[in-house]
Amino acid sequence: MKICAIICELNPLHNGHRHLFDAVRASGKFDGVLCIMSGHFTQRGDRAVCDKFTRAKHAVLVGADGVIELPAPFAVAPAPVFAEGAVKIVASVPGVCALAFGCEQELDFKTIAKAALGEDGQFREILKDNLAAGESYAKSYSAALKKACGAQICEPNNILALEYAKAILKYRPGLEILPVKRQGSGYNEVELGGTYASASAIREHMDDERIRDYVPPFVYTDLSADDGSGKKWQGILKYALATAASEELAAVYGGGEGVANKLKTLERLPLDEIIQKSVSKRYPAGRIKRALTDNALGFTAAQTNGLLEGAGYIKPLAVRASVADELLKELSLSPFPLIITGSDINKLSGDNLELYNLSRRADDIWCAAADRDIYDYTILKI
Repeated sequence: MKICAIICELNPLHNGHRHLFDAVRASGKFDGVLCIMSGHFTQRGDRAVCDKFTRAKHAVLVGADGVIELPAPFAVAPAPVFAEGAVKIVASVPGVCALAFGCEQELDFKTIAKAALGEDGQFREILKDNLAAGESYAKSYSAALKKACGAQICEPNNILALEYAKAILKYRPGLEILPVKRQGSGYNEVELGGTYASASAIREHMDDERIRDYVPPFVYTDLSADDGSGKKWQGILKYALATAASEELAAVYGGGEGVANKLKTLERLPLDEIIQKSVSKRYPAGRIKRALTDNALGFTAAQTNGLLEGAGYIKPLAVRASVADELLKELSLSPFPLIITGSDINKLSGDNLELYNLSRRADDIWCAAADRDIYDYTILKI
């Protein structure tokens, strides 16, 4: 079975995502499409607007044959860790022969990645110098690439695409890359307009009926304008910040270099003000939100980095019924444990069990805000 993998969040799935799935299907090169998707929390520290099984269902309805979960500690992490955690898992499935992703420009990401990973260390030195000068990671990364190998990459999806390419070179150098040019609004655009809207814009306007023009009908049906869970999640973030010591905050991704102390001085303010007053030239809102979320979920950078070295599992969330048996058989060929039933969970041990338990705790916290239950050994067959 020749499978194309897609790393995604689908928070929520919109017409731009559908364009990506359509492009992979239209290539005619693959027998199936496998998504690895963030569970209940995303790379920028956002809480997912729909539960992971609902979003996995959406993916199957637009063209995926199966959706597996990206463990939460990798999902709520900086781009290099997010990318490596996802690539490591999908690359372990023998049938996966390509990775597709949306990007602002269709570049030769593997060649650029090889230059960025050059043995002379020029890229890393330039990156370090720019960070020391107070620039943001994205700007420092772009400047380092331009000086080291002449590539101009500064857009969010392109930076993430390059991290995918670097991870592919580490785990499966022969894996094909299928970049698909992003359509419509930019990644961080928060206004509705045009043919396509970003997920950020849709989340910003959840109470606006215009969002039905930017998502498939079944996604619109599942979106809730305001179920109160957003405010409950903000309360969880505030409580976790108030009860964490500065050294605990400093241990999460993005909490170092004085950010933890800054957050603690602001802890009595409304959450929006805490984020706004913590943002600087070097520390964008995404980093601050991710630090707050990792703190609430109990994920430390050292722990996640350690798990990144070898831990993983294959946790299907949804499969297309017509190919379920074939796909699950393919997934079982991965050296990582396949989790389908409760007994599979009981067989986990060591780092794999720790990784699963951390992800399950994130599910429980998401459910606490949403006032609902999730049965984690469910697999939707659609």
